[in-house]
Amino acid sequence: MIDSAKETDRPKHRKRDEVIAFLILAVVIWPILSVAIVGGYGFLVWMSQIIFGPPGPMH
Repeated sequence: MIDSAKETDRPKHRKRDEVIAFLILAVVIWPILSVAIVGGYGFLVWMSQIIFGPPGPMH
């Protein structure tokens, strides 16, 4: 009977851990990662414009 009680607690505990992991990913990791990617791309464009000049026809 003790073993069956432990087995019923495990799925609940596992589901709770999964929800916590999802919330950490959704609220912390993905926003930071998306800001880093967009910021990195902006920095790359900025540096390329410093080196090669602004886009557009050459006068």
